[in-house]
Amino acid sequence: MSVPLYQAKAEMFRTLGHPVRIRVLELLQNGPRPVRDLLAEIEIEASNLSQQLAVLRRAGIVTSYRDGSLVMYQLSTPHVADLLAAGRRILGSVLKDRDGLLVELRAVAE
Repeated sequence: MSVPLYQAKAEMFRTLGHPVRIRVLELLQNGPRPVRDLLAEIEIEASNLSQQLAVLRRAGIVTSYRDGSLVMYQLSTPHVADLLAAGRRILGSVLKDRDGLLVELRAVAE
């Protein structure tokens, strides 16, 4: 029996629900990066980064390949970058709405 679409989407969003994973995806938007560059940018333990990359790889969100001695990671599809951009737009709207609500609350309190 196949998984309902809403369940598959929920699983994907759960996979994205970790700050290190989001940061990795942001860094990969500009193209493939070696693990060592990701480590330098994110500043976490290598074992922790390895675990997070494995989660993203198992979910099919990133792919990896060898380039000589380097292990390179890249987004599996440009749609991942589109999703991150949509998340930024949504977050911007939500935060704007909260700022507006805060102004309204302050005006009512005075």
